Amino acid sequence: MNQDYDWPALAQVIKAWGRELGFAQIGICDTDLSRAEPQFQAWLAAGYHGSMDYMAAHGSKRTRPAELVPGTLRIITARLDYLPVGTPDEWVDLSWQRVGQKDQAYLSHYARGRDYHKVLRARLQTLAEKISVEVGNFGYRVFTDSAPVLEVELARKSGQGWRGKHTLMLNREAGSMFFLGEIYTDLPLPVDAPVTEHCGSCQACIDVCPTQAIIGPYKLDARRCISYLTIELKGSIPVELRPLIGNRVYGCDDCQLVCPWNKYAQRAVVPDFAVRNGLDSASLIDLFAWSEAEFNQRLEGSAIRRIGHTQWLRNLAIGLGNADTTPEIISALRARSDDASPLVREHVQWALARHDAVKI
Repeated sequence: MNQDYDWPALAQVIKAWGRELGFAQIGICDTDLSRAEPQFQAWLAAGYHGSMDYMAAHGSKRTRPAELVPGTLRIITARLDYLPVGTPDEWVDLSWQRVGQKDQAYLSHYARGRDYHKVLRARLQTLAEKISVEVGNFGYRVFTDSAPVLEVELARKSGQGWRGKHTLMLNREAGSMFFLGEIYTDLPLPVDAPVTEHCGSCQACIDVCPTQAIIGPYKLDARRCISYLTIELKGSIPVELRPLIGNRVYGCDDCQLVCPWNKYAQRAVVPDFAVRNGLDSASLIDLFAWSEAEFNQRLEGSAIRRIGHTQWLRNLAIGLGNADTTPEIISALRARSDDASPLVREHVQWALARHDAVKI
């Protein structure tokens, strides 16, 4: 690697390549996360990470990038919009309407298309290879939500936006409907400046959370978060939280739907995030009827497939338990009352009890 390279010029070229690859923005920051480290450690100490043991499993590597990847000098951050092309302007209102349709399944917007891990990683790898052609061999590692990385803090430092009170990254021109990815590198690139914060006195995200998982500005108790409960938690969902989940069977968008900045949410420039399998319009009953083979086949290439069929049925059983009582709902639940999985049976029995259909 040529140490006399024109690094400011390269930084601008990298940002141009990023736009060509579909990224909405490329930023660059250093490795100093000392501002975030005590906050992260306090969050872990409070147990807010729940069963996500991997959050605490890597010591200081999450807050000290050069310990995770020795030799790291800079982090290149990337932002990729995910609302599908053709998403109507009234998408927020339509999303709220769907949340209110108790017999319909609500799945987070980000999960309705192709697995973002694959899409983002491929583009970041291509970007790294372009850099390699330009400067020769250099040290780097690509990350897409797949290692101990404080991606929101890195994005903040590199000028992608600011951390909202719901703890997600916010951008004035794009809201929060985007993915983040990183390239750790040993290139001495110039860094970008953080931007100012623009949440002000607004706390709409805190007020709207169905389970009150946002326990204060910038403080999330993941153990109460519907995204955690339906995706990360592998066992039984706490009984007291089940009625609050409603029809949200994979993730939750409420804190993003209510955020005024998402009126600026941008549409994806890549086709990968187009809705698959009618996941924006499927009923709880139809999804609950999928066999394991059908689940795996239909959701091939989807992030949803990673939770497995059993967890999928658990989530849908809760949704059905929260739906209005109809003969069709009762019939669907009874059809799985003897499921091979104790986890599924438990949640089906709870749902049936909610409808006063059986005695436990």
